[in-house]
Amino acid sequence: MLVHGTRTSSEIWHAQVAALRHGGHATFAIDLPGHGSRSDERFTLEGALAAIDEAVAACPSPPLLVGLSLGGYVSLAYASRHEDRLAGVVLAGCSTEIKGKPLHLYRRASTHVTRWLGLGQGTWHVVTDMLAALAGYSPLRDLRRLLLPVWVVNGQRDPLRLDEHRYRRALPGLRVTVVPRAGHDVNSHAPAAFNRVLLDALHELAASAHPHRVRG
Repeated sequence: MLVHGTRTSSEIWHAQVAALRHGGHATFAIDLPGHGSRSDERFTLEGALAAIDEAVAACPSPPLLVGLSLGGYVSLAYASRHEDRLAGVVLAGCSTEIKGKPLHLYRRASTHVTRWLGLGQGTWHVVTDMLAALAGYSPLRDLRRLLLPVWVVNGQRDPLRLDEHRYRRALPGLRVTVVPRAGHDVNSHAPAAFNRVLLDALHELAASAHPHRVRG
């Protein structure tokens, strides 16, 4: 299950959806409130969590939840509340606390992504809603609570890698991949590398669930 970032939509995941479905994995990309098919709504954290929960409930088995940027923060928040409903979490472009200087970095990253993909024009109110919704939210606090497998994927040039080392300390066993020359929108800059992380994560989860069925 794939969750997009600010001022984009489920459309950003087309390369991932194609690759994962080609690999035989049922794959779904959702729109958060204020985005894509739900652009007439206002973004709130509770609304975003409800959107994820609705999609998770429709899955026949606990999914791997993948979130980029805002989608990563919301996915982490969801995992901390409903860990039993997920198989694992992949977090991309969200390795920093959103406060102080990172607020400006987030705005800059959001602008870059929307210009790169040609999406989200005229939707800056969503950024305001997002910043209000995440005010006081600590991803590190939620990360420390998790027992399920977590992967982090960041572009080497992503300005939101400020707390990557703190993420590593917060969750022993955290799998971290830094993709060379990629920026904040790592799934679009380096789709092959990003897809490999997702496919490897799914393989690892399958091997853990059925150790006698899955072979290298």
